[in-house]
Amino acid sequence: MSKTIITVVGKDTVGIIAKVCTYLADNSINIEDISQTIVQGFFNMMMVVDMEKCEKHFVDVADELEKLGNDIGVIIKCQKEEIFEKMHRF
Repeated sequence: MSKTIITVVGKDTVGIIAKVCTYLADNSINIEDISQTIVQGFFNMMMVVDMEKCEKHFVDVADELEKLGNDIGVIIKCQKEEIFEKMHRF
């Protein structure tokens, strides 16, 4: 499996989850786990996704999600699972 961690952070607005999930579905990226919170008007979401069936390269998906984030006023970052785990080891 090609797992990726996607984080979305920014001021809460209508449609953030819908737009991100639509992009993922359109690119055959499966959401395996999702967590989202809103704290004092700020939106935070973390997703674990499987990119195995996605035909695009990881870098292209990361760039397109970053652009989508800019368009909707949030910051979207992607990291491969193995890099995320190494960065957050205890």
